[in-house]
Amino acid sequence: MSSPASALELAAAGAVDLVAAGSLEMGAHRPQDAAAIAALLPAGTPVYVNHLPRHRLADSLQAIAALRAAGLEPVPHVAARRIANRGELESFLRGAGVRKTLVIGGDEPAALGPYADGAALIRTGLLEDCGVREIGLPGYPEGHPRIPQMALEQAFSEKLALAAGHGLSAYVVTQFCFAPARILEYCASLARSAPGVPVYVGLAGPTSPAGLLRFAQRCGVSASLRALQAQGLNAVRLVTRTDPGEQLAALAHYCAAHAQCNVVGVHLFSFGGVTATAAWMNRTIASGK
Repeated sequence: MSSPASALELAAAGAVDLVAAGSLEMGAHRPQDAAAIAALLPAGTPVYVNHLPRHRLADSLQAIAALRAAGLEPVPHVAARRIANRGELESFLRGAGVRKTLVIGGDEPAALGPYADGAALIRTGLLEDCGVREIGLPGYPEGHPRIPQMALEQAFSEKLALAAGHGLSAYVVTQFCFAPARILEYCASLARSAPGVPVYVGLAGPTSPAGLLRFAQRCGVSASLRALQAQGLNAVRLVTRTDPGEQLAALAHYCAAHAQCNVVGVHLFSFGGVTATAAWMNRTIASGK
């Protein structure tokens, strides 16, 4: 049995490894951020490019090109319900030339085209035909505000099966959450139900408390937000401060204590502050040297 000191050292090293193997996201409309990220993070770091409501997929091509030129790996979001037709999807994938995408449904009230969900995108066969080899699937530690839990679980299983059938490797990127215990419960559940699937745990990157609360309400993590608010505003301020280090530490302790853990990295949501997020990742990685 390891001593408390060695357990702490193991968890600290694990925290560094989770960030070093991690990723972050940037806005599709800010290709100029690619150089700043590249100056702070290792070559090849995955950087996700968002696909926001009312934006076309093609709007992210400039950011994708800038990331690739800077020596980073672009990973575009592809939101099924925001795609008008098959031609738009194929043109984007061939123009982007990426090997990884994050396949999401997109929270539009009605699909703009023929794709109602992520499974519909996988079924097209266009992903692998256009060079994609890995797909990220969204995970929801708190559930989804508009989709029942059973439907979420069924859709996840369906997408895993479809990915395998199309020769695509699949991994999970979770939504950020204010409650570390919920994240760890979700990771434990995935380790049981999908033991071979890598998981990247979403963390809220550095931002102001007000900004973080605003994004939390948009992203459907209101359950843990309400729990914090019930404890008083001071609790909200404590947990929504700009450093995600406490959640990272809890995750690293969990991984160190569970051999079956399939968490392989973290994913930082930048909320528009991608340089500050990359700088936090840089400091965390450097602390292990």
